[in-house]
Amino acid sequence: MTQTFDAEFLVRWLAAVAEAVDREADRLTELDSAIGDADHGANLRRGFAAVTGTLAKDPPATPGAVLTAAGRQLISTVGGASGPLYGTLLRRTGKTLGDDERVTREQLAEALGSGVAAVSQLGGAQVGDKTMLDALVPAVEGLRDSFGAARAAAEEGALATVPLRARKGRASYLGERSVGHQDPGATSSALLFAALDQIARTETSSGTEEAS
Repeated sequence: MTQTFDAEFLVRWLAAVAEAVDREADRLTELDSAIGDADHGANLRRGFAAVTGTLAKDPPATPGAVLTAAGRQLISTVGGASGPLYGTLLRRTGKTLGDDERVTREQLAEALGSGVAAVSQLGGAQVGDKTMLDALVPAVEGLRDSFGAARAAAEEGALATVPLRARKGRASYLGERSVGHQDPGATSSALLFAALDQIARTETSSGTEEAS
């Protein structure tokens, strides 16, 4: 029997993301201070706190609606590049999921793939440019296999940005000086999939189907 996930699962995921971002905000800002504006952690902390507040106040009925609402909130709350990029990721993913009341892991992976494509189009970046896509793209591929594979792929992708030279965003202005620093956007993207794996494991422990 294929395991499916409802709106509440997506709400729990985003709450776990907010907790992870709050916990890692100082580290994200430290990474961003080396090659960016030193505001990545603070911006995401504010944005995902607003997301959890919005979802708690008026919980959407479907997984797609949860992610669409979250994306809209991020775009309206977070300044700089983070809000539009993460907002686009979640909003496009939500719209791709549509109105289904429950979705499979494979459907979520497919929808996230469309969200990642939208992020790539918005930022004009590709894998290897030292951006969040270096974590997002392999994570989506991993998610087609399991939640755990998505988490591992995202974390490996984030670490793989250290030796890269930035070719997009503010970090690209540093040229060779961007080499040797882990990209903050890829690092925060890995937090999304670590939180997703965490919540999926919780779901599995209370159910009968292996989620990862």
